[in-house]
Amino acid sequence: MMIFLVTFGFFLTIAAAMAVGYIFQQKTLAGSCGGLGSVGIEKACNCDKPCEKGQERERVAAEQSIKEGSIDIKNI
Repeated sequence: MMIFLVTFGFFLTIAAAMAVGYIFQQKTLAGSCGGLGSVGIEKACNCDKPCEKGQERERVAAEQSIKEGSIDIKNI
């Protein structure tokens, strides 16, 4: 029983240290559906619909591809 209590105390200490470190970094929690998009991986989960940031990236990419494929009259 003593080994269990020591081990449990050790895990609680580690969890508390990680929580304090996370709080001092002042980051918000991010979902896994959009978190890997920043390293170039589009989708690594089974989400039916991407998160808002993913949808915004797709919209901007679609707009940019439309602009690249057409002639901009303002720059002629």
